[in-house]
Amino acid sequence: MDKIIRQLLDPEFMVTALVMVAVFATVITMLLPYFETDRLAARMKSVAARRDELRASLRDSTGRRAQMRPASVNFIRQIVERLNLRSLMETATTKEKLGRAGFRSPSAVYTFLFFRFVMPIIMFVAGILYLFFIAKLGMAPIVKVTIAVGVAFLGFYLPDLFVQNVIDKRMASIMKAFPDGLDLLLICVESGMSVESAFNRVANEIGSQSVELAEEFALTTAELSYLPDRRQAYENLSRRCGHPGVKAVCTSLIQAERYGTPLGTALRVMALENREMRMTEAEKKAAALPAKLTVPMIIFFLPVLFAVIIGPAVIKIMKL
Repeated sequence: MDKIIRQLLDPEFMVTALVMVAVFATVITMLLPYFETDRLAARMKSVAARRDELRASLRDSTGRRAQMRPASVNFIRQIVERLNLRSLMETATTKEKLGRAGFRSPSAVYTFLFFRFVMPIIMFVAGILYLFFIAKLGMAPIVKVTIAVGVAFLGFYLPDLFVQNVIDKRMASIMKAFPDGLDLLLICVESGMSVESAFNRVANEIGSQSVELAEEFALTTAELSYLPDRRQAYENLSRRCGHPGVKAVCTSLIQAERYGTPLGTALRVMALENREMRMTEAEKKAAALPAKLTVPMIIFFLPVLFAVIIGPAVIKIMKL
């Protein structure tokens, strides 16, 4: 053990280790940009798929037969349909919840139901293996099986927790850039552009700040172009976001479409309200910061502070 400590404290070994860490960090920094994916392009591709779906449904409603390829039935979809999981596990809000998380492909529901069915089994098997073969715990077998069943019950809700976490992150990104998006939308509308062109232009401009908001605006542009009722497009935007600020904006847009009120005035008021709402949220987080820092300060700062203050006195007493 002393030999290992001396080797670790050897200056040549420490310099070599630091050089290796620096070289590794440099290589990772240089190669990391090549592994980054274009999230905006992927989101716009999904919006294009939604636009094609709306165009196909419009053709079907007008009596024309849509020329679409049949969807390939994959392994997950076969299992879900064979076990009839849609009628057993799918709720009325499952598809809407997945849409709010950004999962709008036809296979998203099948994937979600598949993992909701498989995760309890995986968690139960993992709990049994850990409790009976890995961890040497002095528990009765019935207690271990009960704990494994509880872990399996937790695994049933893991897909819901994952989707809810994605929704929270997505809504935070949308609301962070939403007031700026409304300002750009106001500028486009007051310059004489139509609502569809304004949404499309803002979707292209706001993508560098929030990919999620750009996706929602682009999808709203597609729905405004192909849905027979424009009100439905605004209601879909409100339902997908589920935020009070977005709902108020969509209500104002619907009223402007129905009663012919000036759209610029409504957007200016809504942009100001959403900006104040964002500032209020930031003030709430700032006000809660001292309470959140209390425990880390007690755990990490106070022991070090006491050691620095009392340490010299203790050393002098030990010498005496």
